[in-house]
Amino acid sequence: MEQSTLITDFSLIRNAAGRLVLTTNDGNVHEGVFPMRAFPISAPAEGLSLIGENGHELAWVASIASLQNATRNLIEEELARREFMPEICSISHVSSFATPSIWQVETDRGDTELVLKAEDHIRRLTHTSLLITDDHGVNFLIRDIDQLDNHSRKLLDRFL
Repeated sequence: MEQSTLITDFSLIRNAAGRLVLTTNDGNVHEGVFPMRAFPISAPAEGLSLIGENGHELAWVASIASLQNATRNLIEEELARREFMPEICSISHVSSFATPSIWQVETDRGDTELVLKAEDHIRRLTHTSLLITDDHGVNFLIRDIDQLDNHSRKLLDRFL
């Protein structure tokens, strides 16, 4: 089986069609690449792959901070377009402690309402972090339960 080596030195531009184009130091050009985080929740700025249209990993970035500003900005813009995971800052109101229930929450992207269809749509990631999936399949992150206000924790405790 052929062993491939990952590229760690490359240039990245956005073409006229809005697609990312990766050029390696040996001159190979790959159009339509997209970034994918290795650990999107626990270490979002560490470990990132640039994936080709065929789904194969073309390049590896150990740390986003190590990239030149222009390349880092392109990758962060693309990630922002591809990823959507609001972080819940507080829970204002829950319609019912039985599911399905409607939650009024404040997120890092503004106030919103989500519908929790079943209690198993709340998944514990670590001792203090949770991932909540609403009825539309949108994932909401609670990074640290201990950082929530008392009211939010009391409401959340009823579902855990």
